[in-house]
Amino acid sequence: MTHPQLARLKTLQQGTLPELLGLEVTAFDESGLHAALDIKPHHLAPNGYLHAASVVMLADSACGYGCMLNLPQGAHSFTTIELKSNHLSTARDGRLECIAKPVHLGRTTQVWDATVTAAGKTIALFRCTQMVLWPKA
Repeated sequence: MTHPQLARLKTLQQGTLPELLGLEVTAFDESGLHAALDIKPHHLAPNGYLHAASVVMLADSACGYGCMLNLPQGAHSFTTIELKSNHLSTARDGRLECIAKPVHLGRTTQVWDATVTAAGKTIALFRCTQMVLWPKA
C-alpha cells in the first residue's frame, strides 16, 4: 500500500462483502486504484468458472474506493447510480487484478473505468457512475 488513506479503506472494509470475498487494495497512485483477490472456490459459479458477480464486486469496489479517495471537499459520501460490465474471458484459479481509473471527477457525479485481468489477460471492462452525496442542509 502506497497511499496513507489505504489503511483507512482496510478498516472501513471490515465486515463487508469486499472483505468477505477477499478483496485487497494494493496501491493508490496517479495510475489509479489497484486491487486484487485470489480466486477461491466461493468465487466460482456452479459450472466451475469465475462467477460474473465476483468480477463485478472487485471492479465496483475498486471504483468505489477510488471515488471515496477523490470526493470533493465537504461531500458526505457517494452511491453507485449506474454500472456496466463487459466480460471478455474467465478464470478458474489464480489471482484477479483490477485497476480503477477516474474518467470524470465532478461535484455531483464521478465516472470510473476499471480493467480486470487474470494472468495478464483482460477478462472484464467495467464502467460506473457514482453520485456524490452532500450533507443535508
